[in-house]
Amino acid sequence: MEHNIWRADFPQITEKEEIYLDSAASSLKPLSVIAAIQHYYHDLSANVHRGVYKESYEATMLYEEAREKIAAFIHADIKETIFTRGATASLNLVANSYGLTHLQAGDEIITSELEHHSSVLPWLNVAKKTGAKLVYIPLDKDGRITVEAFQTVLTSKTKVVALTYVSNVMGYLTPIAEIIRLAHKANAIVVVDAAQAVQHLRLDVKALDCDFLAFSGHKMLGPTGIGILYGKEALLEAMEPMEFGGDMNDNVDKFAAEWKDLPYKFEAGTMPIAEVIGLGAAVDYWNANSMSDMEDHVKRLRLYTITQLKKMPDLVIYNPTADTGIISFNIVGVHSHDASTFFAEKNVCLRAGHHCAQLLIKWLGIEACLRASFYFYNTYADCDRFVDSVKEAVRFFRKMGF
Repeated sequence: MEHNIWRADFPQITEKEEIYLDSAASSLKPLSVIAAIQHYYHDLSANVHRGVYKESYEATMLYEEAREKIAAFIHADIKETIFTRGATASLNLVANSYGLTHLQAGDEIITSELEHHSSVLPWLNVAKKTGAKLVYIPLDKDGRITVEAFQTVLTSKTKVVALTYVSNVMGYLTPIAEIIRLAHKANAIVVVDAAQAVQHLRLDVKALDCDFLAFSGHKMLGPTGIGILYGKEALLEAMEPMEFGGDMNDNVDKFAAEWKDLPYKFEAGTMPIAEVIGLGAAVDYWNANSMSDMEDHVKRLRLYTITQLKKMPDLVIYNPTADTGIISFNIVGVHSHDASTFFAEKNVCLRAGHHCAQLLIKWLGIEACLRASFYFYNTYADCDRFVDSVKEAVRFFRKMGF
């Protein structure tokens, strides 16, 4: 019998009959993360930074220890590691605090049609308000970003490059390191959406030399409601906070105020304490396991599955050569939402729709698609059940006249 060494850590699947193939939307949570969150709420439930009693002291220690773990995980400095409510909040913070104050009419922002809405919409807003121009990298025939295509749109007017590291629909890896190098030669800053990368790649922000990088906890085994913004210290120091209130100020007078040092000037009010501690526990899980072994397993599962799907004439597969565990597809003549309902009835959890990436869906020339995303806690048995359910779905919809 197949044995998966990680699967028992995830009660969401060990205690159910469902096949979970929606990890690109949100990963499952291991027992250790659940325990860390439960410890905070059950034993502490105190605020951080503000109390000297033992519960507040322990909560503060766990909170700041989590920051240290996360910073080390991505090879950042502690003061460059900002807590936010998610990748969306992180990317909006950069666009609003940096973009609105540094860009003007005539400047250009390079992005792509592969982007999640959280990566492109903040810069669309910046362009609208400043008069800067959005410029899109032409995708190749497979829908990938290439260095060569990037060079065709990089000019002396480029001030910001905002790109995904890994596409949430196609599962493609962007050649981000070379793009960063070229962008810096043109004196542009680079904002990396790593929401789909942090759970597949060992990130090193110093080696990448990116200016900003954002990701969410819930896609990398952590809780919802917590994200990270990494930014180079000099850039963060020059940026103004976007939220004002408790715990981010140093001195307040009637008509002036001073902010705390990094990272706290960007963390106003009561932060998501349990979620921060939970994300720290998720990093512990990553550090205790081999990401390369996990990714090798994911790639084998995907190859095993897609090899069978390619034999089915009634399917369209949009990313046959993805770099992560994503398979985006449609049953010919069947809307993805209709198909997803069928899969749900078979206890196969997929995602259907435009996946918050309408530009890409329009580039593909479709209205929506199905997305199955495999992760290291999935098994070959999951793959077989998924393939069988696809065959059943095709037979069902053909019988129904689709």
